[in-house]
Amino acid sequence: MEPILTINNLTKKFGYLTAVKDLSFTINKGNVYGILGPNGSGKSTTLGIVLNVVNKTNGNFHWFDGNTTTHDALKQVGAIIERPNFYPYMTAEQNLKLVCRIKGVDHSKIAEKLEVVGLLDRKDHKFKTYSLGMKQRLAIASALLNDPEILILDEPTNGLDPQGIHQIRQIIKDIAADGTTILLASHLLDEVEKVCSHVVVLRKGEKLYSGRVDEMISSHGFFELKAEKHDQLIQLLEAHSNFGKLKIEDDLITAFLNEPMSASDFNKLMFDKGILLSHLVKRKESLEEQFLQLTDNLETNQKTA
Repeated sequence: MEPILTINNLTKKFGYLTAVKDLSFTINKGNVYGILGPNGSGKSTTLGIVLNVVNKTNGNFHWFDGNTTTHDALKQVGAIIERPNFYPYMTAEQNLKLVCRIKGVDHSKIAEKLEVVGLLDRKDHKFKTYSLGMKQRLAIASALLNDPEILILDEPTNGLDPQGIHQIRQIIKDIAADGTTILLASHLLDEVEKVCSHVVVLRKGEKLYSGRVDEMISSHGFFELKAEKHDQLIQLLEAHSNFGKLKIEDDLITAFLNEPMSASDFNKLMFDKGILLSHLVKRKESLEEQFLQLTDNLETNQKTA
C-alpha cells in the first residue's frame, strides 16, 4: 500500500490539557478514512497539526514517502477545516478564479470541479444567495481545484439539513471513486459507517481503534429474545459458550454472540431444551454499539489501572 500520511506517537498539549496523546496511524492511498470521536476528542487538533496550522508537542508525521517537505506536500493536499470563506457579492465562478490565482491553477478546472459538486448551473449566482449546503459544496470544489492526492474535511456535514447531508456524502463517495484519498473528521457514527472504508476512533486524544470499518463491525451479532420460561432461558444462555454479554430489559433478553449461529439453529436448540420462544430476532451490531463498547472498555481499563 502506498502511504499518503504517516503519524507516529503524535502528542499535543495546551498547557495542562493533552488534546492528542501518543497517536499513531497511517493513511494509505485510495481509501476514505474517518477520524471519529465526540467533540473534544482531538480530531481537529490532529488535522491542524498535519496541515501545519497547529504546532505539535511531541512525535512526528510525514507526507507520502517522507522525502517531501510538509510545505511541498501540502501543495498536493486539498483541505476544508473551517467554515467556507468566500466573497459574498461575487459569483461562485469569480470566487473560484481568485482561488485559482492563489493556487496557480488554470481557470479551465473551475467548470470541471463545479460539475463534481453539482453547482455548474449556479456558477453565475452570488455566494450570498447560496444555502449552507451549497456553500459547503463550493468549498469542496475550491479544495479540488489543484487535483489533490488527498482531500481533508473537518465535520463536512455539520449544521446541514438531511438533503444537504445526503448530497455531501454522495459527493465524497464520488470523489473517492475517482481515486482521491479522503480523510474526514466527524462526530457522527452514522456518517463514518456510510462513507468511510477505514476509521480511527479517538476519545480524549487517545486512539481506541484503527482499522477497517467493516472489521470493526464484524461481530457475530446478537439475538433479541422473549420466552415464557424467562429465567430458564437466561440460565441456558449464561451456560452456553456461544454467548457472551447478556442485556436484560423487562422481558426482553439481548444475547451477544461469541461465535456464528443462525436464528434457525438457535431456535431448534431452544426447542430441544424445552423452551418455546415468543420473540426471536437476529441483528448485527452497528458502529454505534461497537463505539460504546470501545468506550466502556477504555473506562474499565482506566479504573483498573
